Amino acid sequence: MASRRTYGEACGIPRALDRVGERWALMIVRELLLGPKRFTDIRTGLPHLGPDILAQRLRELEEHGVVRRRKLPPPAASQVYELTDWGLELESVIVALGRWGARAPAPADDLGMSFDSHVLSFRTLFDPERAGDFRTTLDLRFGDRPFRAVVADGRLDIGPGEAQDPDATVRTQIGTLLALAHGRTELGDALSSGELEIEGDKRAVERFLGLFPLPVPATPAALP
Repeated sequence: MASRRTYGEACGIPRALDRVGERWALMIVRELLLGPKRFTDIRTGLPHLGPDILAQRLRELEEHGVVRRRKLPPPAASQVYELTDWGLELESVIVALGRWGARAPAPADDLGMSFDSHVLSFRTLFDPERAGDFRTTLDLRFGDRPFRAVVADGRLDIGPGEAQDPDATVRTQIGTLLALAHGRTELGDALSSGELEIEGDKRAVERFLGLFPLPVPATPAALP
């Protein structure tokens, strides 16, 4: 059996890369940050990743203590993969890497993003200084998928689940919400076209959408 590749250094960076540095490993971690998923659900989020490589990477991440498997109770009774507590600590790494990468030249327009990566981009681009003392709780409805977004004390908590006593309920598609946050679509246009519906405090939604500025692009001199 071939030995696993390693950087062979004691530094923490290569030790981390020995565990999550293989191609697709961090992308799998990204897809699990919002909660457990079945094998087929991970493939849906990563359509360019073949099943054999996915199975191999999951096996490696499990061996390294980053991912674990468990079986859901009946009636589901299906096997899911989820991040361990140690694996969940990679969220700050993923967010920082995403923010750094957002400064690179934009990719071709036909390149897509998974549903989870759209949601996580709100965590990536959230600006605590813009939030200041603003507080709000929003109920986000993306089709039949409920999400809650809570802004308080200069922090954002966004994830699956229904919001309790929300200031507003927003019904739309995740791509539309992100386009609004990035200024590619005007709120009035989305409302008039029916792409977005708001029940409750419209001003809270407007303020929320202004908390995710795109980072300043890297200067040409810094690019190859």
